[in-house]
Amino acid sequence: MHSMSAEAFTLILFSALMHALWNLLVKRSQDKTVFIWWMFVSSGTLLNLLIWIRPEPWPVPTAAVLLLALGGAICFVLYHLFNGWAYRSGDLSLTYPLAQTSMLYVPLWGILLFGERLNLPGMVGIGLIVFGTYSIQFRSLTVSELLRPLRNFGNPSVQAALLAGFIYSIGAILDKKGVMIYPPLAFTYLLVLVMFVLMSINLLRSAAGERIRDEWRRNWRLILLAGPVMLGSFLSFRFGLQMSPVSYAVPVRQVSLLVAVLIGTLFLGETCGRIRFFASLLILAGAFCIRFG
Repeated sequence: MHSMSAEAFTLILFSALMHALWNLLVKRSQDKTVFIWWMFVSSGTLLNLLIWIRPEPWPVPTAAVLLLALGGAICFVLYHLFNGWAYRSGDLSLTYPLAQTSMLYVPLWGILLFGERLNLPGMVGIGLIVFGTYSIQFRSLTVSELLRPLRNFGNPSVQAALLAGFIYSIGAILDKKGVMIYPPLAFTYLLVLVMFVLMSINLLRSAAGERIRDEWRRNWRLILLAGPVMLGSFLSFRFGLQMSPVSYAVPVRQVSLLVAVLIGTLFLGETCGRIRFFASLLILAGAFCIRFG
């Protein structure tokens, strides 16, 4: 199997940039759960406009497409839920790398389910990205620090982070299958719609009406900005996913971590230690191995 095409690689990189940007906007919000719900309102409104003005007729979804959209949406909502549990109760440097372990599963699913084959530069690239992602939050490059997450399997936050990574890998496979049999724009619409419904049900359970109004009053400008950014991330990733192996697309999207490091350093005044800088270079090198291998 050849590496990613230039068009697919560009779309995935753009998706990574947009993903890092909307996560930055979430970080600046007050009530993050409600802010993300508002982002879906904003991006969903734009998506409805795109669907309405598109020249092609709306394709009738089959039962398989609807099940894939439902399954993918449930996986991505659960991923965020388990991630939240892991981050609230665990050390970020312990749980964050483990939440990214989807990259270990996705190539396996791609080989078993889609018959994908990885070339040597592609495998090297995936390995570099996995190691860069795993080490980006570490405090030192020592054997003890590298093995620290693996010594804490009994920790509930570690278990939640590992479960988040596994669930995301399943969602990515459902995503890939969906855009293979249904247009990416239309599939994204179904996915966003189901995720919005699930998040709305969650907010209704907690009687969050006042929180919703407060967040809009505080951050309506950020919400309006975040909508198109999130939509750009969603659409570009799924168009790129349609034309590239899922085994490569998911790891390459981790370039968003490199973007996040640069944003934090240049605009938020965060320190960029040698480990974060080295890990970011590994991610970038891995992406280029996949693209040009």
